Amino acid sequence: MTNPNQLDFGPATGLICRECETPAELGARHVCAECFGPLEVKYEFGAITREQIEAGPRSIWRYAALLPVPADAANRPLDLAPGFTKLQESHNLAQRLGMTKLWIKDDRDNPTHSFKDRVVAVAMTAGKTLGFKTISCASTGNLANAVAAAAARAGVKSVVLIPDNLEQGKVVTSAVYGTTLVGIHGNYDDVNRLCSEIADDRGYGFVNVNLRPYYAEGSKTLGYEIAEQLGWRLPDQVVVPIASGSLLTKIDKAFKELIALGLVEAKPYRIFGAQATGCNPVAEAFEKGWDVVRPQKPNTIAKSLAIGNPADGPYAIDVANRTNGSIGHVSDEQIVDGIRLLAETEGIFAETAGGVTVANLKQFIERGELDPTLETVVLNTGDGLKTIEAISDNVGFTVTIPPSLEAFRAAVPE
Repeated sequence: MTNPNQLDFGPATGLICRECETPAELGARHVCAECFGPLEVKYEFGAITREQIEAGPRSIWRYAALLPVPADAANRPLDLAPGFTKLQESHNLAQRLGMTKLWIKDDRDNPTHSFKDRVVAVAMTAGKTLGFKTISCASTGNLANAVAAAAARAGVKSVVLIPDNLEQGKVVTSAVYGTTLVGIHGNYDDVNRLCSEIADDRGYGFVNVNLRPYYAEGSKTLGYEIAEQLGWRLPDQVVVPIASGSLLTKIDKAFKELIALGLVEAKPYRIFGAQATGCNPVAEAFEKGWDVVRPQKPNTIAKSLAIGNPADGPYAIDVANRTNGSIGHVSDEQIVDGIRLLAETEGIFAETAGGVTVANLKQFIERGELDPTLETVVLNTGDGLKTIEAISDNVGFTVTIPPSLEAFRAAVPE
């Protein structure tokens, strides 16, 4: 690999441990050498204005000056250019839930139809900068799609590892890009442990292992976009699905950076986390007041969130506590109801993670934890076409009839 000290990582100046704050050089590392805590990117931001950002491309690269990438990241031809997805005002769902102002940040519009295209774009840029010839990942499906597609576009070899019981849609939409797709007899945590070993053995660039500090920063772009699309202001409340917990923490980091840079006015905001009951280690720890997260064995239809040992779980709890938010969980039945509710009210077909988020939103309101009179943004992180199995038994023909007008009139009232 190339010496990282001779390479351009834009405003990133190094890595720093989130636990003991020991600094480290930029490179393919994700664990502190002193305390084994997680590393994240450290920056020295230059002056940046709203006008400079708005003049950029309609992708995550409009925020290149706030990411660990070269300033010319937007000009690279071998890139899927994710981001700048719709922020949809949701009148119908708001009315159904008794809310005043609700928005859906809909990341189905990304190239492989999930927010994972954002994190992969940043990690791929870092991986290519560091000289990796093979890009890889451990995934519950969406990340596998994103890595396989981005690698195909960039002309880079990819190897992705997933549990062998994932939804068929996610298997097909990874394999079609020509990646080496490895199914593992086990859950995501089994896959992730194996990938840590492979990273050392093969020298692959694993976007969510040895490239994780850069990968995680891609999630900040969701927070940046929400603020920009609201007219350069922060919402009062945000509801975020939790798998590893990284997405929630990076939304918070994005808001804090925008405030520090003077791009938005400082104001209180609340961040809520959403999990499935069949894999709710972060919600369980939050409810019980623990400062550690006890691993679980996942058993839920929300497979994209089925991480039983979430790396950023404790940090997600810290954010929820600090912002006066909450972390909840809902049953598989509630998840299906959440998918249908969002589809029937707003025309958005979300994957199971979106059902988790909407169902938790409803539950937060019913419990008096989330204020329905405040402006709220809910994240939909993926497309329901990837998780058809989760809902196929609950929807179908309203009625079947012979091909005659008389039969139609009898079956379908005016």
